[in-house]
Amino acid sequence: MKHMKRIMSVLLMLALAVGMHAQTQSWREMHKVKKKETIYGIAHQYGITEEELRDANPEMKNEGYTLKKGDYIFIPYPKATAQQPAQTVVNSPDKNADVRQRAIRLGVMLPLHNENGDGRRMVEYYRGVLMAIEDLKAEGISVDVHAWNMAEDANVGMKLLEEGVSDCDIIFGPLYTKQMDLMSQFTKAYGVKLVIPFSINGDHVAENPNIYQVYQPQSQLDAKAIDNFMARFVGYNYVIIDCNDEDSSKGTFTKALRARLEESKLNYNITNLTSSEQTFARAFSLEKPNVVVLNTARSPQLNEAFRKLNTLTAANKNIQVSMFGYNEWLMYEKTYMELFYKYDTYIPTYYYYNTASTRIKNLEARYKERFGSEMMAAIPRFAITGYDQTRFFLRGLHRDGKTFTGESADKDALQTQFKFERVGEGGGMKNKQFLFMHYNRNRTITTIVY
Repeated sequence: MKHMKRIMSVLLMLALAVGMHAQTQSWREMHKVKKKETIYGIAHQYGITEEELRDANPEMKNEGYTLKKGDYIFIPYPKATAQQPAQTVVNSPDKNADVRQRAIRLGVMLPLHNENGDGRRMVEYYRGVLMAIEDLKAEGISVDVHAWNMAEDANVGMKLLEEGVSDCDIIFGPLYTKQMDLMSQFTKAYGVKLVIPFSINGDHVAENPNIYQVYQPQSQLDAKAIDNFMARFVGYNYVIIDCNDEDSSKGTFTKALRARLEESKLNYNITNLTSSEQTFARAFSLEKPNVVVLNTARSPQLNEAFRKLNTLTAANKNIQVSMFGYNEWLMYEKTYMELFYKYDTYIPTYYYYNTASTRIKNLEARYKERFGSEMMAAIPRFAITGYDQTRFFLRGLHRDGKTFTGESADKDALQTQFKFERVGEGGGMKNKQFLFMHYNRNRTITTIVY
């Protein structure tokens, strides 16, 4: 607890450092547009001119702009009059200055607190950000970091009005889907790049060219996994094992896989973990290699599946079996590593935490020395996630300036590889890097990048 208080005090000091950058504008509040409202009507409602309203919302000056129901717009204070003295405003940094020739202004808007698991995980992520900034400094890249505690119940509108937010070049956040509407509109209006660091619902990336979506929804991972399954396991005997897990979400995947096999006029066999050894064996082929898919990702069922496969292969020395697994299996790697090797296992994923990597071991040691604790036993590791993302995006901004898109593949990631592609004509960027982790029978691990 004493150590956590020290860490949180460091985070608080970093957040207070935002005060060094005063905002160039002041806003009274944010207004949610109602049906049939007009710019003139809203300006009249708040006692300001249309020009003042447009100045506070630069996107209104774009050709063809129209108000949309549900949009949030900034309501400025009226300009100074004889009865109302002008507000004192400190000049903010020139945001238009070439980011390659100055310090990059990074904002972190995540739940940075010790109240629950989300907060603790994001504190670890932020620690990874700070470690990356240390390393970037050694490369000659200067960074001004600004941190805001964006808790789940935060007033997002008021957070965005705080000093320094609109001056950021890039913001990491938010964690919660319900905070995305305002975050997206704000970053689009002010030309701030927004990195969504973890999985989130919604499709804001399709409407905002400034958004970078690092992790895609499970449905997209499943679709890519099935595409590559079909390409890799041509000529195999396909075996689907029903694991009797009523709470599993993987039935969606196996249902889609079966539909693709049927569409391709390919036969498959279904067996069950509760089947007798003889019935279980009948689902397998002695003439073709077999690939096995379970309809759950849970460890107890995986353990039972391996037990039945061990019995099967012991009785049939010539049978060939490969396993096709799930991202969650990476959590069990230490427990099942030898069985992953034995059954030529493939795991589709967006990231891989390599416990044998010297670079990762060194970063973990630095983390423990710096913060006095081990990284959380989670996949992906949150500190390494923050470390990878910070280095990729800030290096890109330092190298390419405003033209940075992230379309060049990342060659230096420790855990998550990046290669972004634009969504549609005017959308943002999605990370398309997709991996198969292949546990070879010769006890090596191959990363197959798509």
